[in-house]
Amino acid sequence: MDLFFKKLKLVFSDRVLLKRIGFLLLGLAIFRLLAAIPVPSVNPIQLEQFFQDNQLLSFLNIFSGGGLSSLSIVMLGVGPFITASIVMQLLTIVFPSIKSMYQEEGDIGRKKFTQYARLLTVPFAAVQGFSFLFLLQNQGVIEPLTTMGIVVNLSIIIAGSLLLTWLGELMTEFGVGNGMSILIFAGIIASLPTTLSQLVFTFDPSQIPLYITFAIAAILVTYGVVVMTEAERSVPVTYARAGRPGAQTTGAVSTYLPLRVNQAGVMPIIFALSILLFPQLILNFLSQANIGVVSSLAQTLTTLPYGQVIYGLFYFFLVFLFTFFYTAITFDPTRMADNLQKSGAFVPGVRPGTQTAEYLGRIVTRITLLGAVFLGAVAVLPLIMQGLTGFTALAIGGTALLIVVSVVLDILRKVDAQVSLREY
Repeated sequence: MDLFFKKLKLVFSDRVLLKRIGFLLLGLAIFRLLAAIPVPSVNPIQLEQFFQDNQLLSFLNIFSGGGLSSLSIVMLGVGPFITASIVMQLLTIVFPSIKSMYQEEGDIGRKKFTQYARLLTVPFAAVQGFSFLFLLQNQGVIEPLTTMGIVVNLSIIIAGSLLLTWLGELMTEFGVGNGMSILIFAGIIASLPTTLSQLVFTFDPSQIPLYITFAIAAILVTYGVVVMTEAERSVPVTYARAGRPGAQTTGAVSTYLPLRVNQAGVMPIIFALSILLFPQLILNFLSQANIGVVSSLAQTLTTLPYGQVIYGLFYFFLVFLFTFFYTAITFDPTRMADNLQKSGAFVPGVRPGTQTAEYLGRIVTRITLLGAVFLGAVAVLPLIMQGLTGFTALAIGGTALLIVVSVVLDILRKVDAQVSLREY
């Protein structure tokens, strides 16, 4: 407890860290202001009713940071940028030049990589925005638009998505934590008062066992996410003897290399949901088309028997796959082995160079397998509970809880790193 208050005192006494936290809060305030500005010609009553009957839009509302529920100018949130980033990272597997740019060219290469992702954001935002406008117009949520009205609204939606992406990048650079994840986190937190008020007004004493079960599940998921996020595999590393002319030779120094069990964090969940929701959005768009064959086929696909089971299986598989994929992108055992060799360090019992890289690769594969299975299980657990209880809010609540816990842990870790840096 004394250590906690000591670190808290350091936080409030550090002007640089306070400026970072202040910029983060300013960015969140700007985001909530933008999320309250609706696009033109919205029918609020029809919008509220449409959201109550559509679980897909409730999922998409998570990624828009709450901007979709009010059809704000930032209704797409950072979703198009996340989709563009996924496409760019997939391209690193196909094109070695893009992989080299991302992993080997340092900050300049990453800036170019991010710039390409920004350019891809525009067409993705255009497709998603037009799909939303068409779908909502057919549902009576938006008044019938002329061609010019569609162009104006679509331009506003694309600009809002790009503005929010830029704001998220500024929060990453000048704030604390990952700006994109924090924007999603802010939207989830902003929806809590509405959710709690609905639970209070619709309270049913016969559902008390269900509420207790959900609360226990939420506590267990929170505890599990915290444990798995903080868990790490320590690899022993020894630095060889070092000596200088005229000075006494120092002995070997033993330390360890911490490898996190879940190095990908919450990104696999965000990636998987982005991939899963996009085809659902397209099918909902096609089901409203005037072409009979296309409309009937889309409606058939959206109402497949055992659709929830198929969705859950794909969800688990994508989370599992993206956990390995994101870890492979962010952690390169060959580069790690080269850095250890250049600094005169080695893993006891393992030859430096290629064998060290293979050794680290095997360890990362094993611990990532555990992390991927855990993330996938946590992701589909609310869907299983929903199927057993019929309570649809569980599916949304489980995903939101996973994102919130991971983002809070990331922010606390970044703040603690900044405090420790200034403390020493």
